[in-house]
Amino acid sequence: MRLVSGQVVCVTGAGGFVASWLVKLLLERGYTVRGTVRNPDDPKNDHLKELEGAMERLILCKADLLDFKSLCDAINGCDGVFHTASPVTDDPEQMIEPAIVGTKNVIVAAAEANVRRVIFTSSIGAVYMDPNRSPDELIDETYWSDLDFCKNTKNWYCYGKVLAERTAWEESKQRGVDMVVINPVLVVGPLLQPTTYANSVQAYVHVRDVAAAHIMIFESPSAEGRYLCSESSLHRGEVVEILAKYFPEYPIPTKCSDEVNPRTKPFKFSNQKLKDLGLDFIPVKQCLYETVKSLQEKRHLPVTNDQQ
Repeated sequence: MRLVSGQVVCVTGAGGFVASWLVKLLLERGYTVRGTVRNPDDPKNDHLKELEGAMERLILCKADLLDFKSLCDAINGCDGVFHTASPVTDDPEQMIEPAIVGTKNVIVAAAEANVRRVIFTSSIGAVYMDPNRSPDELIDETYWSDLDFCKNTKNWYCYGKVLAERTAWEESKQRGVDMVVINPVLVVGPLLQPTTYANSVQAYVHVRDVAAAHIMIFESPSAEGRYLCSESSLHRGEVVEILAKYFPEYPIPTKCSDEVNPRTKPFKFSNQKLKDLGLDFIPVKQCLYETVKSLQEKRHLPVTNDQQ
């Protein structure tokens, strides 16, 4: 793949899970990266400073989504912006205003800086939440979550994601900003704690694929609209079966918390748009395996003597 030199891009919320990988891949591609963080001197951002190329081409900028001037300072002079920063909470006060106002601030700052393109990280939560949707449907980029349903079920995360993405589209169109949206589903956190597993489903994708998809979309002149980023969907029962095979040393749950009803059917998400751009998704089994191995390496999970 051709290396990029001389281009400067901004990544908001650079210390986040997806954003850290995005910064890593951007540096490897030759970009100069301005990463916004709340405090550049906070030790939790040290992993960014240790990335290959960080010493020469990474600038950590103190910024806050609700502080418009700080965003302008970080974005001015950039060729592109990757807006990944977003609250991850079901607290409506902490989710809704920062997501909406922060998104508007980023788009306005990008417009004033005349950036070439903005990549906005939304979520599958802005796509599939609808009680009338059948699991037999193939969900693609035309689908949106039902705001009333999100509000009535107090799913403030999805509610905020819908409003933030709609705000991004409205502001970018009004201000002539070339924006493309990615709607990913991520594997996050330990999956081994429950004594039973839920009768539910989840879509999975490797964080490296999400980061790579951001860059592909930014660099492809023909990219437009939304891009669903999901390798495949699995029932929780299938997940624990995979984990039990790879990690028999852990007490993996073998009993569903809801054995009376049939297994919930997984939603089918179309990832054809990203495949058409050339993204070759890492299989979900490898995603799960690497997640647990990472948790072991970071000492978030106990490691047996024969694994050390």
